Amino acid sequence: MGRGLNKVMIIGHLGRDPELRYTPSGRPVTSFSVATTRTWTSSDGERREETEWFNVVAWGTLAEICKTHLSKGQQVYIEGRLQTRGWEDESGTRHYRTELVASEMILLGERLSSDGEDQNDDPRETFPF
Repeated sequence: MGRGLNKVMIIGHLGRDPELRYTPSGRPVTSFSVATTRTWTSSDGERREETEWFNVVAWGTLAEICKTHLSKGQQVYIEGRLQTRGWEDESGTRHYRTELVASEMILLGERLSSDGEDQNDDPRETFPF
């Protein structure tokens, strides 16, 4: 049987600040959303735009780095894999969520401090894990 490939690369802007939490075993996990927008010209010459939202999850050290360095509105490159998980709520309804599980994050553009000041020594910082 052949080998499969599940690799996703996106560049977009954070839709919300990362949320950091810990599993019962103490492993850090951060979640946030990233919007990617594509533009094109339709056959009638009209400019069109479409935004796609990705739910991103980072684990371990990368989770802590994302929480520390990322905030809503920043541009970021995320690389990882897609994963769909399912669960059942209290009423017995089945739910599914597809997430991009991050393995690498590159901060693009300006890095802001907690007080909103530009901390842009190097506009691209790479955090592979």
